[in-house]
Amino acid sequence: MKDSSRRFASDVEIRLRKATPADVTTLRGLIDVSVRQLQAADYSPAQMEGALESVVGVDSQLIADETYLVAEAREGPACDWAIVGCGGWSKRKTLFGGDAWRGREDALLDPARDAAKIRAFFVHPTWSRRGVGTAILAACEAAASAAGFRRYEMGATLTGAKLFGARGYVAMERIEVAMKNGEKLPVIRMEKRG
Repeated sequence: MKDSSRRFASDVEIRLRKATPADVTTLRGLIDVSVRQLQAADYSPAQMEGALESVVGVDSQLIADETYLVAEAREGPACDWAIVGCGGWSKRKTLFGGDAWRGREDALLDPARDAAKIRAFFVHPTWSRRGVGTAILAACEAAASAAGFRRYEMGATLTGAKLFGARGYVAMERIEVAMKNGEKLPVIRMEKRG
């Protein structure tokens, strides 16, 4: 994917690019603040802590596969670009989870039979509801489609399910993910046909 950019308001510009290993530290901070602030209405503090410790986070395999994107924004041409969102798609069986998640399945999917996995979407709270997640999702679906996939599925957080539902994803089942701290994290498996 080539870098792409578009204007969201008269002085705001957003561009998407592939994530690199150099982004990992910034992405960890983004994921932490996104979970703690944007998911607070849907999950308890103990659930969010458990998720950050053992489920959500950066997935290095997505970066290595070059299927993880970052959204960078700047508010005017004199400003520096800053990472404000991330998300990706996968040609591997893992439905959700970062590097710390023990439920990973890295076997490759068959595009003729399997659904591409839409994965690990996080947006900085100051950039939520400004089209960042939608732009990343559209780019992921287009890339997965170009790779031959005709269906997409994900393990969405209760917070993320709202965005994905508005973009044509349908809830298929509710999953209760057991975490290291003894809490359970409700996740919704969602699907969309391309």
